[in-house]
Amino acid sequence: MKQTPHITQLPETKEARSRFRNTIGKYTIKRSSRCISCGLCAELCPYGVHPRYEKFSKPLRPVEHKCIGFKCKENDYYCIDRCPEKALTLRLNPVLETLGDYRWTAEMLIAHWEMAETGNLPVVGLEYNLGCSGGGFDKIRFRLPDPADYRDISDEEIDLGLDLNKRKDGRPERRLSLPCYSGGMSYGSMALTALVGRARAAARLNTLTCTGEGGYPKEFLPYADYVITQVATGLFGVREETIQCAPVIEFKYAQGAKPGLGGHLLGDKVTPEVAAMRETVVGSSLFSPFPFHSVYSVEDHKKHVDWVKEVNPRGLVSVKVSTPTDVDMVAVGSYYAGAHIVHIDGSYGGTGAAPDIAKKNIAMPIEYAIPKVHQFLKDEGIRDEVCLIASGGIRNAMDVAKAIALGADGAVIGTAELVALECVRCGNCESGRGCARGIASTDHELGHMMSEAYTEQRIVNMYMAWRKQWCDLLRQFGMQSVRELVGRSDLLVHLDYLDEAERARYQPAPRQQLII
Repeated sequence: MKQTPHITQLPETKEARSRFRNTIGKYTIKRSSRCISCGLCAELCPYGVHPRYEKFSKPLRPVEHKCIGFKCKENDYYCIDRCPEKALTLRLNPVLETLGDYRWTAEMLIAHWEMAETGNLPVVGLEYNLGCSGGGFDKIRFRLPDPADYRDISDEEIDLGLDLNKRKDGRPERRLSLPCYSGGMSYGSMALTALVGRARAAARLNTLTCTGEGGYPKEFLPYADYVITQVATGLFGVREETIQCAPVIEFKYAQGAKPGLGGHLLGDKVTPEVAAMRETVVGSSLFSPFPFHSVYSVEDHKKHVDWVKEVNPRGLVSVKVSTPTDVDMVAVGSYYAGAHIVHIDGSYGGTGAAPDIAKKNIAMPIEYAIPKVHQFLKDEGIRDEVCLIASGGIRNAMDVAKAIALGADGAVIGTAELVALECVRCGNCESGRGCARGIASTDHELGHMMSEAYTEQRIVNMYMAWRKQWCDLLRQFGMQSVRELVGRSDLLVHLDYLDEAERARYQPAPRQQLII
């Protein structure tokens, strides 16, 4: 396994259009029968809302998600007023009232689709940094920066790198180019095109993606330097050769979405290919044990870590745990067992395989766990020797930044990458044919609704848009490296602890949606 250098040239962003004919936007534009196809709207609009089929001089259906809405009324190119036949009607999209949930609001979903399509932050007025859950990251804000702190430097001068090995133990000092990487999604829970596309994106971004506990498909081999292999309690698909080719080996002891339970994969998703990889029976539901039946102490855990280090002398070791009340002790124990990365997974983590009854908020929210672990590691004098990674409900660039300010070195992203692929959060992930978008599906027909190239480019675009936000935030506080943000909880405020006048200075959370 060769050492991967820090990239100096950012991957190219290019348009990755929606694979669906009728996209969802914040606004709807209807063209009535009065339209005479004069083409004025297409000529006026700078956003490409009104494409035309020039061969026949006919208008096509408006690309509604590009429309900036009623604020366009201030412009002389406002198509509604300029249409000579008054054939255009603009209104808020009623679908917004049925899309999303309290954490992933409709506007946050639409904004992520836009970022994944263009690689830029949305021009449409959308709230994509906050949900309306009434707690957690939605109640936390970065304090208003002092203009005197502003550092006038370009994005290229800002260092967003994440160092995975701080132990200086002779193993590779792997450095990622972003302060986050992709979470574990198993072969069986996801379409193979989505999994391979994520690996391709990780290679372009110089980050990592993770196999989950479903094994290591041969399609990952060209991107092996960027693929974490996971060793979970079911040991599904664990092979000596895949451990040897992985830059990072992750032990998954628990997951925030279902702490106290092992992995689940319902029978609908166990196709012949999945069954062969996992050495099991087609159509049979798979339930991993909890915990590892060979690990009941820190000493047993150390034997696991030592075993993997012997199998792969150049691999780094990550330990993924959920967030019980003693998560700080667990983190310290993992460090002394020899782990390079302690990965804590909070209560809002998603899962594309578990039944509804398991997907409950039964672990400690990640916002509480991060500072608890960070401070305990500092008290033990080992904070600078371990990479602390957080996941479980981290939805957007500002959530990542808040997690780092609370004390994490970086974050693991799962659901947001699926949203970039146009997931609508319908909640049918556990069903083999239940994913309407063909993302969390093992059905061959649905899985081919998207290509590896589409997946790769959409994910690259989303992270490049996030990168713009991170760079702007660091400039605001006079920082040149994301490492300067680690543990800076003094830069955060919680709305519940501010008086009414002070709270009014900060952006309010969006109104609560009607959830149907």
